[in-house]
Amino acid sequence: MTEQSAWVRMTQEDPEHSAAYVQRFRTLAGQGMDIVGEARLVDAMLPRGSRVLDAGCGPGRVGAFLAEVGHDVVGVDVDPVLIAAAEEDHPGPRWLVGDLAELDLPARGIPEPFDAIVCAGNVMTFLAVSTRREVLLRLRAHVAGDGRAVIGFGAGRGYEFDDFLTDASATGWAPDLLLSTWDLRPFTPNADFLVAVLRPA
Repeated sequence: MTEQSAWVRMTQEDPEHSAAYVQRFRTLAGQGMDIVGEARLVDAMLPRGSRVLDAGCGPGRVGAFLAEVGHDVVGVDVDPVLIAAAEEDHPGPRWLVGDLAELDLPARGIPEPFDAIVCAGNVMTFLAVSTRREVLLRLRAHVAGDGRAVIGFGAGRGYEFDDFLTDASATGWAPDLLLSTWDLRPFTPNADFLVAVLRPA
């Protein structure tokens, strides 16, 4: 049985957690705040009409921007409240409830591989430790041979950057580029954030 993620445990302990998360980003968007920096980086990597998997898509802010600028987007998240918000706020992409540790989109009628996978919002740090490599393996199985995954998360959240890179290497990924921000600042040993652009090894 797949171990529950920290996110699932949080929502079980606080049934209002997901709704508050949705409202937070709706409020930020309403205030004109920039909430799509991750999506702009991914868009810059791709020709128009690329297939993108938004892994841990939440309420859809990243995938929605990518769809608006012309990409074919599928978003997956374990939280049905967040997926419902994505469907309400951002019709167009295909939004699916699913655990990334059990990801099998061909079984759900989506057989084609993706040109890019984006995993933003500290998703990796919410995973159960026992599922980290399984998630990376499943993402690897869904990307095209010349595709990329872009994964970003902060320090101090229980997943050391070196451990992540070791896990990535062990599951068939190689780093193309390591950054410390979504706006392309270089990664340094004392960086407090990692954006890893990975390719199939």
